Amino acid sequence: MIALYYWPTPNGHKITIALEEMGLPYAVHPVDIGKGAQFEPDFLKISPNNRMPAIVDPEGPDGAPISIFESGAILQYLSRKTGLFGGVDMRERAEIDSWLMWQMGGFGPMAGQANHFRHYAPTIEPDADKLRYGQDRYTNEMNRLYGVLDTRLADRDFVAGPLSIADFAIWPWAILAERVGQDLADFPNVKAWIERCGAREGFATGKAVGAELRKPLEADTEEAKTARAMLFGQTARR
Repeated sequence: MIALYYWPTPNGHKITIALEEMGLPYAVHPVDIGKGAQFEPDFLKISPNNRMPAIVDPEGPDGAPISIFESGAILQYLSRKTGLFGGVDMRERAEIDSWLMWQMGGFGPMAGQANHFRHYAPTIEPDADKLRYGQDRYTNEMNRLYGVLDTRLADRDFVAGPLSIADFAIWPWAILAERVGQDLADFPNVKAWIERCGAREGFATGKAVGAELRKPLEADTEEAKTARAMLFGQTARR
């Protein structure tokens, strides 16, 4: 059984969706990122960048356990392990990897910044004028990226042709359209794809994993303030 170190965020959802779609048994080990669990020494042995998700597969490629961090690397590993959702030939794999990297390098990070400046930054910096540039910058970039995705999905059911790890990676971020200032009515192909993927049992079950653990970071409570300070003010623990 794969050990999944997880918190219910879009990056965490990528892996639960993949594990569900691939039919792989797994055990969830919650990593409460609002309380700093990602900085604990035992977790850092698995994920030295103090980020989740991470996995430990007790049956690695040589029969020995292997740990993997970074969600894109985990998706590639799982697809290679199972032979599923990663492409059947070099051309298909290249297409899937291209869109996986598009999510890892652009769509996800830009969505994270848009979400931060639109929703969390105002709880830290009350001066709206100081926040406006960041809010506009990342909201506009997300508009561009949703447009790229909408164009891509104009003539296909899934991002890279067949259902793949690229869809597992992009979908958990794409469903946040409203939070990043986008109206899915402007992107009908993306909207249809979100609904098409969301209707699958693997996506629905994977998205629901650990839902009860998530706490609103925007709340005006001491717990939320502590979590915001941990997530947005501390980059390392020495």
